[in-house]
Amino acid sequence: MNINQLLHKHNCNCGKTHVCEIKHVFIEKNVHLRLNELCANHDSIMLVADENTFATCGNKVLHVLKEKKITQVIFSGQKILIPNESAVDTVTNSLTNCTLIIGIGSGVIQDLCKYIAHNKHLSYYIIATAPSMDGYASKGAAMIADNMKVTYNAHVPQVIIGDIDILKDAPMEMIQSGYGDILGKFSCLNDWKLSALINDEYFCEEIYQLTFDMLKKTKDLGEALQNRQKEAVQTLMEALVGVGIAMA
Repeated sequence: MNINQLLHKHNCNCGKTHVCEIKHVFIEKNVHLRLNELCANHDSIMLVADENTFATCGNKVLHVLKEKKITQVIFSGQKILIPNESAVDTVTNSLTNCTLIIGIGSGVIQDLCKYIAHNKHLSYYIIATAPSMDGYASKGAAMIADNMKVTYNAHVPQVIIGDIDILKDAPMEMIQSGYGDILGKFSCLNDWKLSALINDEYFCEEIYQLTFDMLKKTKDLGEALQNRQKEAVQTLMEALVGVGIAMA
């Protein structure tokens, strides 16, 4: 599947024009080498990660962007990172003149970067380190505010990249989580059809079929994913991002 074809403006048979504001998605080997070109219009960049996610490719990213002014915010990997007011302050207090935020990580890192980038009117990219959920392409940022989980509206990343060699070595429970997320679309699609029938909710057959096709392509990959086969992990990650784009 060429995910980037999904990013084009599409005049759909349902009567709507579908648009996703993500500019590029790359899921391949050595994808960090694309960053120099992708960051050509940004001289001052903030890199956000925790110690574990930074270890996956942080030094490679810094090497590729060595001509840029890089501000680093690396959270401790010894404790669970909570995307709360304290984490937000840690990042925003270091922003200075940065025009781009690059997150290295999965759910929490990308929600944190997405939330801050939206509030500060900045661009952000995400370098995925695990095929763990479909939120990479979503507009929602799941945060903790006043000790309560709150999902805020934000904007999608301009760029999503994932190195297959990094994704396949993610903790197995995160790969399993992403697989479960895709299998859950059986229920989601049924819910959508049911709501269209009962609540007259907007329904698009093309988006439904796109999501269902990605689900069918992924559903039988359980054993291959358990064995960390590269092709299976790539298919899972493409499905997670593709479903996110479909929702966006």
